[in-house]
Amino acid sequence: MSRIYSGAFVLFALLLAFAGTASAHVTVLPAETKQGSYEVFTVRVPTEKESATIRVELLFPEGVAISRVQPLAGWSYEFGTDAEGKKTSIVWTADGAGLSDGEFGEFKLQGKVAEDAERLEWSAVQTYADGSAVEWAGGAESETPASVTKVQPGAGEADSHAAAAGHQASSASVGANTASANTASGDGSLLGSPVFYISLAALGAGVIALTLALKRRNQIA
Repeated sequence: MSRIYSGAFVLFALLLAFAGTASAHVTVLPAETKQGSYEVFTVRVPTEKESATIRVELLFPEGVAISRVQPLAGWSYEFGTDAEGKKTSIVWTADGAGLSDGEFGEFKLQGKVAEDAERLEWSAVQTYADGSAVEWAGGAESETPASVTKVQPGAGEADSHAAAAGHQASSASVGANTASANTASGDGSLLGSPVFYISLAALGAGVIALTLALKRRNQIA
């Protein structure tokens, strides 16, 4: 019986470890927005290796005009621009130790979604202190997928500074709540994800198998 318990525990632990690894990647939130809306985008960057994250580069997709960045203590930033002066990318560089293994950071940007945008695909490059880099620019099924924000049709917020300021204040409040929740759940990528529920289902199957085995043993006895 102890072997059955041990096997079920090991299986569940492996599933949780796989789920955490599979879902821990550079993401841009929110996952969904509206055409024509002013939006605060949050770039969530977890560190998945012993070497610290010291540099994050994000390329802005067509369909969004980024105008502002929220300063983050311990990090400096620099925008990249095209020939017309439009912001096309941003690079955050750690002024100190960066993000160590088991840590994550959130970098915030504000911009306006185009009236005809359909999807925003964000490519990013995460650089570590050991000189290695991970390019998050692949498809949804790849090991290093680019983050995608779906864009729904319809007018977003009014095109005014007041609306933008109001949205920024609201996003700041949501960000505070998110930070509080992440204190308990790490980077928030596992809880509520499909892989998490698959893990729970696997645990349930293990419990059922354990119950049947014990019942069969009692019948034999």
